Amino acid sequence: MANLGFVGLGVMGSQMVNRLLDKGHTVTGYNRTRAKAEWLIKRGMRWADSPRAVAQAADVIFTMVTNSAALASITEGPDGILAGLSADKTLVDMSTVSPTVSRALAAKVREKGADMVDSPVSGSVITLQEGKLSVMVGGRRETFERVKPLLLDIGPKVTYVGDNGLALSMKIATNLSLAVQMLAFCEGVLIAEKSGIARETAVDVLTHSAVASPMIQYRGPFVLRMPEEAWFDVNMMQKDMLLAMELGRQLNVPLPTTAVSNEFLTAARGMGWEKKDFAVVFDVLARMSGVAK
Repeated sequence: MANLGFVGLGVMGSQMVNRLLDKGHTVTGYNRTRAKAEWLIKRGMRWADSPRAVAQAADVIFTMVTNSAALASITEGPDGILAGLSADKTLVDMSTVSPTVSRALAAKVREKGADMVDSPVSGSVITLQEGKLSVMVGGRRETFERVKPLLLDIGPKVTYVGDNGLALSMKIATNLSLAVQMLAFCEGVLIAEKSGIARETAVDVLTHSAVASPMIQYRGPFVLRMPEEAWFDVNMMQKDMLLAMELGRQLNVPLPTTAVSNEFLTAARGMGWEKKDFAVVFDVLARMSGVAK
C-alpha cells in the first residue's frame, strides 16, 4: 500500500481520495476549506495544515484544482507543494490547466529532484463513483509506470499519451467536444419540440439514437430536469473552451464549433446561470427560440 497525499478535495478530488482509501492506501489530504474534508477524515484520511505538509508527508502527491491560478496557489510560496518536495517524490497533477503552465511546473518539480506527470481525467463524478473514469497521463515513461497502479485504483482506463503537457492537450481536445455535442443535442430537441413532438419524447429518441454518445446519454435528460448540484458548471466548461481556443490559435487549428459553443456559455453566464451545469445552454437556446423551459 502506498503513502499518498492529495491536495484539492472538491467534488472530484474527494471521491478520488475515497477510492484510494478503499484500496487501503494511506492518504494525507489538504483542502482550502476543511469542512469539505471532514467525511474523509472520519474515513481515515490524515489531515495536513498546508500543501507543503502534504508533500512532506507523502511519496506521491495528487493535486486536483480548478484552474492555473489555483494550481499556482497550492504549489508556490512557503506553504506550497514545491517547498515540501524532495528527491524521489512524484507529483501527479489531475487538474485541467494550460499545457504550458503544466510544463513550467514540471520543470520546477525536477529542480527539486522529484518528478511530475499531468494526469487529467475524462468523466463526471458519477463516472468516477461507478468506476468508469478514464485517465490520461503525460510525462516521463518511467514515472508513468510507477504511478500507473495508483491511477488504476482511481479509474479502470489509464492511457500514456506522451511527454509532459500532452495529456492536457488530449483532455482539452476531449472537453471541447462536450459543449459542442450538448449544443447540437439541444438544437435537435428544440426543432423536434417546435415541430409538435413532446420534449420528453424527443429526449428519449435522441438519447437512444446514433447521436447518443455516453455524455449525451447521461446529460441529455438534464434538459428535462437540471440537477440541483452541477456536475460540471458553466464556468468550468468555459474555462476548458478558452483553453481549447488558445491551443487552437497556437497550433493554427480552426475551432469554429468550439467558438460558437463558447458564446452560448457566455450567454448563460450573462443570464446568471454560471453555477448551473453547462447543459443549461438548452435554456439559452430555448429562450432564443421562444420556447418556455
